[in-house]
Amino acid sequence: MKLLHIDSSILGANSASRQLTAEAVAEWRRQHPQAQVDYLDLAIDTPDHFGTDALGVKLGQQAEASEAQRAQNEQSERLLTQFLAADVLVIGAPLYNFGIPSQLKVWIDRLAQPGRTFSYTANGPVGLAGGKTLIVVSTRGGKYPDEGPMAPTDRLYMQQMFGFMGISDVRFVRADGLAMGGDARAAAFAQARDDIQAAIEPASVVA
Repeated sequence: MKLLHIDSSILGANSASRQLTAEAVAEWRRQHPQAQVDYLDLAIDTPDHFGTDALGVKLGQQAEASEAQRAQNEQSERLLTQFLAADVLVIGAPLYNFGIPSQLKVWIDRLAQPGRTFSYTANGPVGLAGGKTLIVVSTRGGKYPDEGPMAPTDRLYMQQMFGFMGISDVRFVRADGLAMGGDARAAAFAQARDDIQAAIEPASVVA
């Protein structure tokens, strides 16, 4: 079993999502000592902004990739290969300006490749990267409604994008209200740790 641990927070040691992803991975390893863990820090190893060179010859407009396109395609292939090899993903997804961090978004953009992680058919899109378990550690400084103009898009987006790629087993570890004072922060961590246990309890994990 291979687990891919991903952090995206820019806050380093002060990050709640980093602390909680580390706890989630530690608990997974406690219950699965043979798990192999790979780590990706998107705040340090941030993929380049996704542009036309990242698509290169995949657009079908030229026979041979340019040097810039080859470099971009190599970057995408490295990230996609790492993703496809994982059986379990633990991803830290803090809320930035009502959405996920841009460095996490561009990583997802690199993964969404037709013929690799999804395919269009006569009946609509079909995900090709199924059979994985995704644990999203979702942290928010405040508390927000689930609907309406002030509803953040972070959790829905993660479920939509990875569902589009075929991952139906998406589990959330939630910590809301982290910036609302000491009591609220303590309650948020307590809820998140309960969520970690629920997400990784033996009856719920992949084989």
